[in-house]
Amino acid sequence: MAIQIKTLDQLKLMRKAGLVVGQTLELMCNAVAPGITTNDLNNIAIKNLAANGAKSNFLNYHGFPAVICASVNDAIVHGIPNDLPIKDGDIVSIDFGAIIEGWHGDAALSVIAGTKDPDDQKLLDTCEESMWQGIAAGKVGANLTDISFAIEDYIRSQGKYGILREYGGHGIGTEMHQEPHVLNFGAAGMGPELKPGIALAIEPMITRGSAKTKVLADEWTVVSQDGSRGAHFEHSFALLPDGKPFVLTAIDGGAAKLAKFDLEISDLLQ
Repeated sequence: MAIQIKTLDQLKLMRKAGLVVGQTLELMCNAVAPGITTNDLNNIAIKNLAANGAKSNFLNYHGFPAVICASVNDAIVHGIPNDLPIKDGDIVSIDFGAIIEGWHGDAALSVIAGTKDPDDQKLLDTCEESMWQGIAAGKVGANLTDISFAIEDYIRSQGKYGILREYGGHGIGTEMHQEPHVLNFGAAGMGPELKPGIALAIEPMITRGSAKTKVLADEWTVVSQDGSRGAHFEHSFALLPDGKPFVLTAIDGGAAKLAKFDLEISDLLQ
């Protein structure tokens, strides 16, 4: 398994891409409301990429036709934007990436449009917090599956949720998807040791029902087989030369969320 180790200068470029991703996701998240379309969100992303001199790593990726993946309700990941109005109470999952000077950023979030069903909100909260649990477990000297275990352990503690098994996180750098594949479940203590210079995209995907999925006829959209609603969160983070973490796609570098784990982010990218 060849894992790309980055220099500090390379991670600085990844931070630039990550900031574009984080800021653009924030713009789209704030725009989600009943009546807006996922194509509207895609257009917001197109404009912000151009404004920042960044390129899309989604557009034309294996033929994908947009710069965001937009997945609604029982569509969990890889949804293609369209002109259908988002309805009150819909869960909208947005996945987005950017390239700056050949270096990639990748992140995702889920948001509820309008009225928030408490069970849907708990689904989202559980998925998002499991991502942070995974990032916090990704320390120098830990094993890769310590991240996987932390994600699953937290999700299981919150109720009966389906954890997608066919899809997971990944290494990121000069390509959007690199080794290693990061499972969102499994035992701790296995896989490669985490070292400074590694960058990983952590992305749990869960449903309110079964973990079984199917791909629609568009050959992209992944939906739950039982029609249950899903959530998807993702951040790209790195371990810096000083051994500390930094969340490349979080506006604050992950400082606020990781402080809850008594983790201090690196100041090398600030």
